[in-house]
This record gives sequence, structure tokens and C-alpha cells, in this order.
Amino acid sequence: MAAARQVLCLWALLGVPRVRCEPIRYSVAEEGESGSVVADVAEDLGLAPAELSARHARIVSPAGRHHFRIERGTGRLVLAEQLDREQMCGRSPTCTLAFELVLVDPLQIVPVEVSVEDINDHSPVFPDERVTFKILETSDPGSRFPLAAAQDLDYGINGIQAFSIVPGNEYFTVVSQSKSDKYIELVLQQPLDREEQPELDFTIIATDGGSPPKSGTTQIHIIVLDVNDNAPVFTQKVYTGQILENAPVDFVVLRVVANDADEGVNGDISYHLSQFVGQSHFLFTINSRTGEIRIAKSLDFETAHKHELTVQAVDGGSLSTMCNVVVEVVDVNDNAPEVVVSSFRSSLPENEEPGTVVAVFAVRDQDSGVNGEISCALEDQLSFSLRSDYKNYYELVTVSTLDREERAQHIVVVTAADAGSPPLTTTHTFTVDISDINDNAPIFNQTSYTMFVHENNVPALLVGAVNATDRDAGSNAKVSYSLVPAHPAEQEPCSCVSVNSENGHMFVLRPLDYEQLKQLEVVVSATDAGSPALSSNVTVRLMVVDENDNAPLVLHPAQNSSPPSSEVVPAWAEAGDLVSKVVAVDADSGQNSWLSYELLKATEPGLFAVGAQSGEVRLRRPLTDRDTVKQKLIVLVRDNGRPSLSATAVLSVLLLNGLWDSHLPQQSPAAEYEDSSLTTYLIVSLVFVSLLFLVSAVAFVACKVCKRKDLSSGHVLYGASNVQSYVANGAASGTLPHAYCYELSLTTGSGNSEFKFLKPILPSLTMQHCNTEVADNSAEQFPPLPITVGDSDFESPDMQPGAQFNGF
Repeated sequence: MAAARQVLCLWALLGVPRVRCEPIRYSVAEEGESGSVVADVAEDLGLAPAELSARHARIVSPAGRHHFRIERGTGRLVLAEQLDREQMCGRSPTCTLAFELVLVDPLQIVPVEVSVEDINDHSPVFPDERVTFKILETSDPGSRFPLAAAQDLDYGINGIQAFSIVPGNEYFTVVSQSKSDKYIELVLQQPLDREEQPELDFTIIATDGGSPPKSGTTQIHIIVLDVNDNAPVFTQKVYTGQILENAPVDFVVLRVVANDADEGVNGDISYHLSQFVGQSHFLFTINSRTGEIRIAKSLDFETAHKHELTVQAVDGGSLSTMCNVVVEVVDVNDNAPEVVVSSFRSSLPENEEPGTVVAVFAVRDQDSGVNGEISCALEDQLSFSLRSDYKNYYELVTVSTLDREERAQHIVVVTAADAGSPPLTTTHTFTVDISDINDNAPIFNQTSYTMFVHENNVPALLVGAVNATDRDAGSNAKVSYSLVPAHPAEQEPCSCVSVNSENGHMFVLRPLDYEQLKQLEVVVSATDAGSPALSSNVTVRLMVVDENDNAPLVLHPAQNSSPPSSEVVPAWAEAGDLVSKVVAVDADSGQNSWLSYELLKATEPGLFAVGAQSGEVRLRRPLTDRDTVKQKLIVLVRDNGRPSLSATAVLSVLLLNGLWDSHLPQQSPAAEYEDSSLTTYLIVSLVFVSLLFLVSAVAFVACKVCKRKDLSSGHVLYGASNVQSYVANGAASGTLPHAYCYELSLTTGSGNSEFKFLKPILPSLTMQHCNTEVADNSAEQFPPLPITVGDSDFESPDMQPGAQFNGF
């Protein structure tokens, strides 16, 4: 029935981890050889031997000494060493060795108790090989003489069962009250007669109940004395004393006292320790005169809780008596707790979930009572905690997510403290390394990059570098760089820019032209070598810096007309009057497009002056009859670049001197009427042309808006070859900064002419698109008109002197 209950308990223990149940009990005979089989634990637990090994079965003994071990291949419990029941348990009625069988993954703890059975391996031993008794011849039959009994370290049936006298005699018999008494008594059967037999010798044999039985002997020598008829008497039959285990050597434990009614020598009492159990006779001494029992060696509560002694009091007449002394050792807190680790994971990945078991350990203390009560705690830990599972077993578990980038190693200190006063503590350190996973994407050191490159650069020019770092470690932190489209639907990145995949250096692969591409944006991706890889992007803006690689382009006067048109200067023109204006543009930007003008060559160098900034050609002095009618001027247009580039403009000027003025017809009323009609026609023409220009401008703006919509819905083009140029046909290498309107007034009545520079029109249009188109339209729709003062020189038959013409 007990076996059935034990099997049911085992099945419950196996079905539910950590179930507390009655321990598994086995028995084994002492003195067995190391390796002897005690029991088949795997079979009793219902586990295969391989499963028992896979779960890392181990034995944890509270005493710290392993008497048993588990065979890995068979799952059997075998002896790890030879057992000596008497050494381990003394004469205790029971001798049980308790330990826990710990199974890891999943954790299961099975308590086991092994009872060590006694065998007859010790013979009875008397304390003294020879004992002498001095007995008065007047002793009455029935007198008893105590004698230290033999001791047998075996227990039960293997202990002492009987005492006998060899050879037998008629005077004495040996009597034992019980097998547990520490002494026996010789009983006088008949009176002694010193004169007949003054001495008597015989042997007392103690026999145990083993098979075969063993025995021990002591020699008894009887000396018959005269008249000492009172033996010493102790004040107590049993003396009990308590002593702290840390008491110093030579400390008095207690004092025994015996009295004797005799006087003189027969009343002098001396004390002797005549009985011992185990090694107690080495631990205590007694003063033969005073009866004080002192400590001879340091005591240890954990070795023996109490010591039993027998003290004999002998008077001067050789009469004696005995008493028992029990010394109880009181425990003090002299043993610090111990930490025994069963399993430990020294490395954890940083993505482990909270609640992961890092270590399983047990704590124990050899002290007893309050001194053996243990509590465990962690020192300054926010990431780990302790969880108590069974008795004194603990699990070290994680309580939060671990991050290697914040802390790559955790030093977990477990402190075990007992409840003694003062308490004793023990610390155990667990070093937990956190292994890296790829959970951090590379991070650029800037949110965006701006780099500059001069146009007309050499191929494969290094213009800068991007840099990204990754907080991970190892291959997870190795960063490589590449160009990626800004949006998934876009085409491949611009082929004119590349990035070094190892160090992030940015290169421009081919020469760039500022006039075609002023800036370029690319997206650089930094990708680590983790699995899966993580990446981040950054925008790199490449600014093209203008170089002075475009010479000025003269727009007015046109240099490709044949023959060139001539400017007309009337004879009444005064110094400072505007003759013409040289209009030039430069496709470069900034100071490279700042233009200056100077008169390089002229038929009459002192007659004309050119504005250095405006390009206006003005008279320096009034005209004279000696001036040549046809003047040719060469104006040099120079930009502000380093080095500067230049172009020349050739102007033809027709001087209307006094001779020409005398041939001019005088105005008549009919002429005035014709002049008024011509003015009306010119106004109507101007209005028509203006309307036509506005319609063209509106159509141009609508066209540009449609193109921008198409570009926004299509692919973003990075290539410099795809950048459109809006340079006019007349200025292929540059753009006009603004569209300009000029007003030319020639009047014969006032005697002076005026060429006015007005503000730019269509300011809402962009410089690159609008101004060039306006300049082109102006050149196409309003070509320069050759104007002379004579009637036959006007292209329009209705044009009269003094009329105003406004054009672009």
C-alpha cells in the first residue's frame, strides 16, 4: 500500500512541475562499495535514462557533501563513496540522508531520502582493558559494584545483547539493567573472605546480536579489603549543562559533586571521566579534586548537538559510584549562508522577453533555528529579480527588455543573509553578457548635406563625404553607402554622381555645366550588414558653382545683320544726348555676369562716350561741320570674371549736320495733318502689337504651367543631359536678366532726341524662362527699324518728323 501511494505521488510530481510531495525513500546498507546501485531513479520517476540526462539531472545535498550520484547512461542512483553509519549518525535510531534531485528545463525538484541500514561491523569495546575493584570483605551479599559497560557503535540487534563472566565463579555475577545503560554492575553473591582468597580475577565478555556475533572483553581484578563500608554518593543522578559552541577552551561547563559518609582516607573522593561516546573524551576534561568539567577543544554545534559523559567518584577506600553528564551545545551564528548554483546562462540576446530564467540556485546555512533562516536580495538591479520556487531554491529572471546599446554587461550581485544577530551574509556575482542583434539603423551625423563643385570640373572629383554610425556591434554596425531613388517609382539615381560604399566619399563623375545644371539632389542610403539589414537615407544637395566660361553676348545692335543699321544723330544734338545703347548679356551668374562697357575704337574718338555700366553711347560734344557724316564705333563689352571674357559691338552712326538740315522741308498745314494721321496710325499699330504681345505672353505662361504639371506627374530627372536650356536663339550661351522696353523719340521740332531705358515688364515670370522668351519675342516681333530724317528714308509713308515710336 505504501508503494502504491509512492507511485501515485511520483506521477503527480511528474505531471505538475514543482509539486511538493512526500519524498522518495530508499534504503542502503552501510559499508557498500563506491558505485553500488541504490535504486533506479529514472524508472521510479517514469523517465527514460536519456531524458533524465537531457534534463541535466543533478543531486543537491543540504550538507554540501555528495554521498550519491546519478549514472548518466542508466539513470540509476549509485553510491559515490563508502558509507559509515556510525560516523554519520552515531547511535541514532535512524540514519537518513536527505537530498534533492533537481531536473532542469523544465525545473522539477524531487526530494529523496535514503535510510542507511546498520550492519554488524563493530565489536563491543570496554573503556578499560583491566579494572581493579577493592571490595571490603564485610560487603554483604547482593552488594553491587558499578563497572563501565562496553560500547558497541552498531545499533539495534547488532548492538550488545548480553554480558557474561568467564570463567564462572561463585562470588560474582554481572547484571545489566538495560542495553542503553552506560554501565553494568558486578553483584556479590556471597561474602568474601580475605583470608581465604584475598584477590580474584575473571573476564567479563560483552556479546552483540550480529550474525556472526562479535564480542569484547575486559579483565576484572578483585582485591578484598577490610572495612570501608560507605561508597560515594552523587548529589544528582544526571547532570545537564549548556554551553555556547563558541565558548573558549578551558571554560567550565559544570561541576559534579559526590559525598562519602566515611572519614579519613575512606572519605577522600576523586573524580574520573570513565565513559565516553564517540570523541567526547577528547573534548572535555575533569578536575579530579573539584569535579569541574572543562572544555578541552573547541565545540561545533553543526558536528554534535550534545555530548554524554560518565563521571566516576572513587573514595580512598576504593568505593566508587557513577553519574551521567549531558552537555548540550547551544548554536551561535557562526556559519554564513552558502549559494549553490544549479544552472546559469552567462549570455543573453538583447531581444529576450521579460521573465527569462537566467540562473537557478539554492541557498543553505549550516546553523539552525533563526540562525539558519535565509533571505535573498539583489543589489541595485532594475533589469533582474529573484523568484522563489521551492524551499530555498531561487530563479534569477529578467523583468524588463535588455538593450545592449545602453548596457552590454550586467553584474548581478545576489546577497544571502541569515536572521542571526548579528546577521551573516554571503554574496554571489552573476556576470550576464548581452549579445547584440540588429535593432538600430545607421544614423547620419547631419540631417542633410550641401556640397559645392565648380563647373567644368575634372571627372571623378571628390566633393565631400557623408558619414553614418550604427550603435550596434560587429557586422550589425558595418555601414555601406549607396545611391537610391528619392521615391520608389523614380528612375535610377543620376549617373553623374557616385558614392564610395566603404567610406561615404561623394564623387562627381563627369564635368558639369552651371548653365545647364545649377544644383542636383541625390539620396544616399546607409545600410548595415545585419540580417535583416536596416538602413536610413539622407538628402545630398550638390550646388554647381559658376565659372567664367561664357563670353558676353551682344544683343543690340545685332551683329549678324548685313548691312548693319545706322543710328541717326541730328545736327542740333547736344553733348550728353543719347545716341544708342549697347545691350549685352552673359550666361554666367554672379560677378561673372557683371558687364562693363568701354569705347574701343571710333572714327572720331572724342565725339562719343560709352557708359561703363549702362552701355549707353552719348555725345561728348555738339556736332560740327567737320565731323564725318558716317561714324563707326567699336564698343568692348567685358565681364567681371577672373579671367574676364569680352566681346565687341560695332555701331554705325549717321550724323545729320547743317547741310542735311537745310534740305528738310518746312511744315505746312497739310503736313501737320499728315503728321497727325501718321501718329494715329502709329498709336493703333502700337495697341495692336501690345495686344498681340499680351496674348503671346499668356499662351507662353499656360504652356509652362502645363509642362510643370507633366514633370510633377512623371519621373524626377537627375541627369544633367535632361536639364532643359531656355537660352534664346540670339543668346545661345546666356540668358537675359530681364526683358527691357526702350522708347525712341525723334523730333525735328524740338531739336533733340531721347532714348529712354524703362523698367522690366512681366515681373511675375521667372528670370530664366520669361526673360529669355521676352527677349526672343522682342527680337522677332520688333526688329530694329532704320530711321532717317528725310521723307524718302521713312519706311512708313505716313510717318512724320516729330513722331514717337515705342518698341522693344
